Amino acid sequence: MAKREVDIVVLSDIHLGTFGCHAKELLQYLKSIKPKAVVLNGDIIDIWQFSKRYWPLTHMMVVKHLVGLIAKDVPVYYIPGNHDEMLRRFKDFQLGSLKITNKLSLKIDGSNVWIFHGDVFDVVMQHSKWLAKLGAIGYDTLILINRFVNFISAKLGSGKISLSKKIKNGVKGAVKFINKFESTVCEIAAENKYKYVICGHIHQPEIRTVVTENGAVVYMNSGDWIENLTSLEYSDGKWSIYKYLEDEVAQSIEINKTKQPKETSKQLMATLMQELNMKSNLPGDLSDNIEAA
Repeated sequence: MAKREVDIVVLSDIHLGTFGCHAKELLQYLKSIKPKAVVLNGDIIDIWQFSKRYWPLTHMMVVKHLVGLIAKDVPVYYIPGNHDEMLRRFKDFQLGSLKITNKLSLKIDGSNVWIFHGDVFDVVMQHSKWLAKLGAIGYDTLILINRFVNFISAKLGSGKISLSKKIKNGVKGAVKFINKFESTVCEIAAENKYKYVICGHIHQPEIRTVVTENGAVVYMNSGDWIENLTSLEYSDGKWSIYKYLEDEVAQSIEINKTKQPKETSKQLMATLMQELNMKSNLPGDLSDNIEAA
């Protein structure tokens, strides 16, 4: 199958290591595209809720696929979020075409683009981290309940529903927080002369223009791989929201788990390092039309 070429893919809020993560669907998507660059914009591995007892094969297959891209010298930028914040201590670490950074500033086709996870604007995260972690556990539990409800709903011939979306849309405080988050991000981006700003964190895929006192800014959010199963793609000079649930090609890709070798943790690490080949220099450009700002 010919893979669809994409200049840039932005993924966030995958939450590998949790029950709610749709790793199989993400893997199908990744296998359907040929990206020139990948930005992992936070909460890729959910270290907050990580457990050795729950790490399905498909979750590891996603990691190995990303490592495979790095081995092919595809630039991969990892911007840690709040759920994988321990990686922030490795800021500016580079290995092969992988670079870890807390924020990313690019110039794409002459326009300045600012990319960061977004948890810095979350008041709960900054002042009550224990409450945020408790909320994360509750959210993961709600997703599990939602899957059970949808299983029963499918048996009864009804459509799927999203309990968390209904709760978010029904709580005025949640809607107000999202609107405030977006406006604050855009105001700061405009002050710093960015035309585009890309975030994750709030699990709300979006592309819209926000007018501020300092000019208009295009706000974008890549969504998540818990509920929305979305990413941001840049191709042919424009940004768009990718939606897995509307992609019949990706959905048709078979994931063969039987071909995956059983490896111990040490063997797996050795395999990953061998694939990376321990290259130390990151390519200077993402592609001909992308450069560091």
